[in-house]
Amino acid sequence: MAETKRYISLDELKGHNKKGDLWISIQGKVYDVSDWAKDHPGGEAPLLSLAGQDVTDAFVAYHPGNAWQYLDKFFNGCYLEDYSVSEVSKDYRKLLSEFSKMGLFEKKGHGVFATMCVVVIFFVASVYGVLWSESFWVHLVCGGLMGFMWIQSGWLGHDSGHYQIMSSRGFNRFAQVLTGNCLAGISIAWWKWNHNAHHIACNSLDFDPDLQHMPFFAVSSTLFNSITSYFYERKMNFDALTRFLISYQHWTFYPVMCLARLNLFAQSFILLFSNRKVPNRGQEILGILAFWIWYPLLVSCLPNWSERVMFVLASFAVTGIQHVQFCLNHFSSSVYVGPPSGNDWFENQTKGTLDISCPSWMDWFHGGLQYQIEHHLFPRLPRGQLRKISPFVKELCKKHHLPYTMVSFWEANVMTIGTLRTAAMQARDITNPVPKNLVWEAVNTHG
Repeated sequence: MAETKRYISLDELKGHNKKGDLWISIQGKVYDVSDWAKDHPGGEAPLLSLAGQDVTDAFVAYHPGNAWQYLDKFFNGCYLEDYSVSEVSKDYRKLLSEFSKMGLFEKKGHGVFATMCVVVIFFVASVYGVLWSESFWVHLVCGGLMGFMWIQSGWLGHDSGHYQIMSSRGFNRFAQVLTGNCLAGISIAWWKWNHNAHHIACNSLDFDPDLQHMPFFAVSSTLFNSITSYFYERKMNFDALTRFLISYQHWTFYPVMCLARLNLFAQSFILLFSNRKVPNRGQEILGILAFWIWYPLLVSCLPNWSERVMFVLASFAVTGIQHVQFCLNHFSSSVYVGPPSGNDWFENQTKGTLDISCPSWMDWFHGGLQYQIEHHLFPRLPRGQLRKISPFVKELCKKHHLPYTMVSFWEANVMTIGTLRTAAMQARDITNPVPKNLVWEAVNTHG
């Protein structure tokens, strides 16, 4: 006699939504990942963000077909009694299936090899100019080339973190450590931990780390309520100093972006030397140490301190372009408070992102971020395929009356500064019940 299926309600599933008691549903089957969450290759944060929900859309977006075979060991024998699939999700899954049948997830094109060649050329040219030229202007250009090298290596690190850009997992891991840790000084483990949480909880003020830049930036006045970051597990205080900094954030945005690299360096060290579980911690630390050997050594080869400072500032400032690009796709898009909804995967990604319009010959400049909507919906898709699928995504958004925002690079900058200015003006409102001090009041007395 066949065993009777055990069904649980959605409310009962929602009750298992924390560390040590974490259930999820995929296509109506319930899985207990309480003990395994800490070993999840994508980090624990994505699972905690979607805990107690049906996560089918997020699962198929992030995992290849062979991942299904590993689910059975987590099946707890329960099924979701009120499981249903929205029309948007049906169309999304159908589109993903069609892309898979077309082989788009396997067609990486020649972009990876070309980008690697560019990285090598920029690196060699920068080192050669420092060692073999005595010209101040050559050294300045070399600093800029170093910045461009970091940008292009960053795109490779991003791609290798989302899908396999090399012929094997081992070589792909080597590419990650080389482009991230060794060449750029940024831990790929930190990037994965941060970036996966961002993708899953796109534009949630308290779950998405890419919107949590207090005390320097706030994209919404909701952050003035000193809400708690569930990613960093700390309260984001809106105190007098934060109010002062945010009051001028539309002016400080670009200067801060020129030095944003420092934060990535710091975050990498904080994670690698923390008590958190870090996969391949030894490799990560060795890669970071390699960067902090060759880069300071190269800078020390410059003839005097003024040129050394100039070289570092030039490399940081050029890389600031990439940090601006990271912000443009999300800062002026819709935000919300609370965990993401697993049943609204498609809707959340389209509302929280925007695309940058550009001719195809400029795709190298944006590294795939020009099609951010498509990238968020299909994160495993190689960036060379994003332009190809854009019309299909746009049509699906039109069918379901969802936003599909595409603007120029200039317009995206204007929108971002506009968002920051709006929040800045709200922060200046002295009627807000925020702790004040005499310094803040004196500076803002005359606006």
